[in-house]
Amino acid sequence: MSVSGKAAIAGIGATEFSKESGRSELQLAAEAVRAALADAGLEPSDVDGLVTFTMDTNTEIAVARELGIEELTFFSRVHYGGGAACATVQQAAMAVATGMAEVVVCYRAFNERSGHRFGQVQMAAAGNVDNSWSYPMGLGTPAAMVAMFARRYMHEYGATSEDFGRIAVIDRKHAATNPNAWFHERPITLDDHQSSRWIAEPLRLLDCCQESDGGVALVVTSAERARSLRQSPAVIRAAAQGSGTDQYTMTSYYRDDLTGLPEMGTVARGLWQQAGIGPSDVDVAVLYDHFTPFVLVQLEELGFCPRGEARHFIAGGALELDGELPLNPHGGQLGEAYIHGMNGIAEAVRQLRGTAVNQVAGTDHVLVTAGTGVPTSGLVLGQV
Repeated sequence: MSVSGKAAIAGIGATEFSKESGRSELQLAAEAVRAALADAGLEPSDVDGLVTFTMDTNTEIAVARELGIEELTFFSRVHYGGGAACATVQQAAMAVATGMAEVVVCYRAFNERSGHRFGQVQMAAAGNVDNSWSYPMGLGTPAAMVAMFARRYMHEYGATSEDFGRIAVIDRKHAATNPNAWFHERPITLDDHQSSRWIAEPLRLLDCCQESDGGVALVVTSAERARSLRQSPAVIRAAAQGSGTDQYTMTSYYRDDLTGLPEMGTVARGLWQQAGIGPSDVDVAVLYDHFTPFVLVQLEELGFCPRGEARHFIAGGALELDGELPLNPHGGQLGEAYIHGMNGIAEAVRQLRGTAVNQVAGTDHVLVTAGTGVPTSGLVLGQV
């Protein structure tokens, strides 16, 4: 059994993206959900399902109460931070396909800059049995953990800081022409990247995603019902989750090979099988870009190039809007905002509608990935 073609994203909504929202996370969630419902031409009374992240502070019943959603027949949460993004849509699609709910809204809202900042050392996490091995050694932040991974990848395959910087440059280039992006009209050069300060070598400031305040919501319903609603639907052609052997988070140091993301390989196999397509059929890639090195490794795990060859794949303009694989036309989490990947799913929907600011012509299939270095998820969205 597969959910392929049975459900669609019929509405998208978001708050503004900022560094100081000035309001509660619950208000951000409510605003984003209301905007997504309005986009789809639906009312809160139409909703009978809600899905979010275990990290979200906004309970399903609180969101329902604030919006006037009357009854919920399905509610669910997904673990592993940004790795949950595409899986929220997968959960919603499964609920719709099995008749557990008719209209499910996926949401994520936080004050990640003005409130709880994920990038800092979390003392409460030090007691975790896995963290207890790494925190005393200084691996207490996501950047520090990814830096260890990146250093090994560089050693094995000859990648350089400049190769990582090319991801930052392309994201910021696309963000510069996106009015909703935090870095609108602020592109960078490779020299800018190379002169930015170290965060945890070999990661520089411009290798790291933003800290953002904001919220994003997505309305999922049956493909049949979506066709009768206000917007052209983005059909869910494939949805998959993946966790690899000896998985941990950010730096899976239990593994013999520290230079891959096998959990993304698991997701890739599920996506291609369900959707009946392969990497060459993807028109736009919205890849999770919380740290630039993981974008290169995703390209390899997803099958766009062989292991260790991503630096060559991206060197000739492949990621430009008119290239072989346009990357993050909205600017990604490096350029638009860091909303745990949910804003990337919204961009995929816009690309399929033909309403994106940086529209890629002839878009039939968009690949979206969720957080990397953790158990993760992915989507292939397509035209009706």
